Amino acid sequence: MNMHERLIEALGADAVKTEPEDLAVYAFDAYSQALPPSAVVLPASTQQIAAAVKVASDCGEPIVPRGAGTGLCGGAVPAKGGVVISFARMNRLLHLDVKNKRARVQPGLVNLELSQQIRSTDLFYAPDPSSQKVSTIGGNCATNAGGPHCLSYGTTVNHVLGLEIVDARGEVFTTSIDDAGYDLTGVLVGSEGTLGIISAIDVRLMHLPEAVRVWLAAFGDVEAASETVSAIIGAGIIPTALEIMDDVIVAAVEAAYGAGYPTDAGAVLLIEHAGFADDMDEREYAIRQIAQDHGALSWRAAQTQAECDALWAGRKGAAGATGRIAPNYYIQDVCVPRSKLPTALHSVTQSARQHGIRVGNVFHAGDGNLHPLLMYDKRDRRQVAAVIGAGNEILQSCIELGGTISGEHGIGFEKRDNLLLVFSTDDLAAMGKVRDVFDPRRVLNPEKIFPAGVGCTEVKGGE
Repeated sequence: MNMHERLIEALGADAVKTEPEDLAVYAFDAYSQALPPSAVVLPASTQQIAAAVKVASDCGEPIVPRGAGTGLCGGAVPAKGGVVISFARMNRLLHLDVKNKRARVQPGLVNLELSQQIRSTDLFYAPDPSSQKVSTIGGNCATNAGGPHCLSYGTTVNHVLGLEIVDARGEVFTTSIDDAGYDLTGVLVGSEGTLGIISAIDVRLMHLPEAVRVWLAAFGDVEAASETVSAIIGAGIIPTALEIMDDVIVAAVEAAYGAGYPTDAGAVLLIEHAGFADDMDEREYAIRQIAQDHGALSWRAAQTQAECDALWAGRKGAAGATGRIAPNYYIQDVCVPRSKLPTALHSVTQSARQHGIRVGNVFHAGDGNLHPLLMYDKRDRRQVAAVIGAGNEILQSCIELGGTISGEHGIGFEKRDNLLLVFSTDDLAAMGKVRDVFDPRRVLNPEKIFPAGVGCTEVKGGE
């Protein structure tokens, strides 16, 4: 039997896609296009994942795990073809332990749906990337996704207690942060499917806070808003979120959603604080005073849950709203120390201006995670080249400021060559040795993370 026949025998005809029009859909993610896969399988269980891996491995085919395809670095595209394993049918909450505040979920469960399903227990799942309405928890684990609330709650890795993994041979094993020895759970979160295929996730849950307040401060420019963020953190105050949008993004958001942002300001700072109700007025006074000391033009406190929801809907829908400005956008994902935010933003503006590209800034200011959106028309080759040039300049300038090349989107296919800007070949060799322990034949999500120009001997430790 050929591979397609063996996959059908193992998983059933309904779980195997081989028609060209089906395969073409899986050549894309939210960032890029690669080769169509040889086949797509939609397993319903860990056992079916293992069976598909064994067939693909026997046939010499690469294996690419895929959640919702919302990634922005090409991490889920089949760069060398192969078999795509989609988790669209593995989307359930398997077990809820309210007493110990934990749950076991399948990798295809959409992030937001977990919190919605457990809301009656007064628990929630904290990681909240802007794509949380559509991205999966498995995909979030693959990239160690963050989101606006990671300032206070941390990124995905801080909320994963254990994993069930299918390795490159089709064998199943589990990890737990309670295990003695090396933290394999921490190693696997953020590995983008190159070390193993996540088949189940044990996650940490948190109690819903007693009170949540949302405030909005308007400023003349993003530099003043950024300096306010540094001052708030410097005062020892850690809100649950500190998000900044510039005037370009605010105008697009208001046109799209009517969320209630002032369009006559150069930038807005969205602040959320969660905690005890008795502390809220004092906390608002302290933060408002800092904002006004740094030139805030106005201050607004959301009065109802509907107002809070509208402000957050605008923030999380910001990228999509830029469709009113240009047909395409390229989003960077870089981090700099908070104190360097004004300098980094100046570099973003300069690069965009020099390349004749319009840019809008929306970012997790609390942890220095910038997301400049470079807007363009991909039908114009000049604009495409300009966006690539501006994006690379922004990335390089942030590295020079002591930052890094990815805050939460991962490395994937897009940024693998940029890894050489922050790591030596010795560093890459050490990473390569870790990968070889899990997947010595490099069949799991090949062509991801490691730079294309690095030779086998360098990545494998100069052997």
